[in-house]
Amino acid sequence: MPTTSDMTTHTDPALLDALQHQVAVFARRAEQSRLGGVGQARNSMDRAAYLLLNRLDQEGPMGVKALAAGMGIDSSTVTRQVAPLVDSGLVSRATHPEDGRAVVLQLSERGRARLDEVRTSRRALMALVTEQWSEEERTAFTALLTRFNASLADITASLTPAGPTS
Repeated sequence: MPTTSDMTTHTDPALLDALQHQVAVFARRAEQSRLGGVGQARNSMDRAAYLLLNRLDQEGPMGVKALAAGMGIDSSTVTRQVAPLVDSGLVSRATHPEDGRAVVLQLSERGRARLDEVRTSRRALMALVTEQWSEEERTAFTALLTRFNASLADITASLTPAGPTS
């Protein structure tokens, strides 16, 4: 893996400064939009809750360890984040279909309905933010942001000696 100094010698430092600044602004604006939102449902779901519910919706019921591994965080963090989702009825615990001793987490009907509300609100916000963009621009931005997030996850994982953390 190249060192930090190797990477910065081949890229204009001013460009890297501009990139890190825009990422910081993006993070702040993303949080502001989550709190502001569009429509009645707004984007008012906590980021951790949204990511957990979304993963359960996309991948189906799973145990805490599998959920933690898939999200790149530790099991204790998932356990802590899931507790209020179970308490509020958005996630339910069920017996593992193949191992009656194990417990899996699954999205409840109430959780699915709330996730759909938030997704609809966030989709409306993304449409509003990019309404002046072409489909090609939206596709390119999505691909680059996906690549950016994957690279950041890979680097974060390689710098964490004990594995995933919160």
